[in-house]
Amino acid sequence: MRTVIFRVMAPYLTSLMFLFSLFVLLRGHNEPGGGFIGGLIAASAIAVYGMAVGVESVRRALHFHPIAYAAFGLIVATLAGMASLVIGYPFMTGLWWFPEFLGNPPISTALFFDIGVYLVIVGSISSIALSLEERYVD
Repeated sequence: MRTVIFRVMAPYLTSLMFLFSLFVLLRGHNEPGGGFIGGLIAASAIAVYGMAVGVESVRRALHFHPIAYAAFGLIVATLAGMASLVIGYPFMTGLWWFPEFLGNPPISTALFFDIGVYLVIVGSISSIALSLEERYVD
């Protein structure tokens, strides 16, 4: 599977897949998409890159073990849900913030929850994919 064409095109394909995964992540509040689907696309990008250049190169590029990304995502999602408890609302109540210095874009706790889900999916699925690729290298 490591043909010259695949090895040359994989970094470009991976970059496009990551960009598309971020697009799907950020549009997920008003249209179909969100953290889960965006995370699956990003994990697929990591798997494609792993098939092209090898698992060790991918692990070096990630800097941390994929499970660390999943754990950080779980912390982010939990904190996003608990933010409403600080104000006195029930757990997982959506809160909105309109920062004037950025031009009043709506930023919500749901966005941070989606980012946490994105990281959990990327970390867990990437860990599985890289483990399988390590085991079944030809």
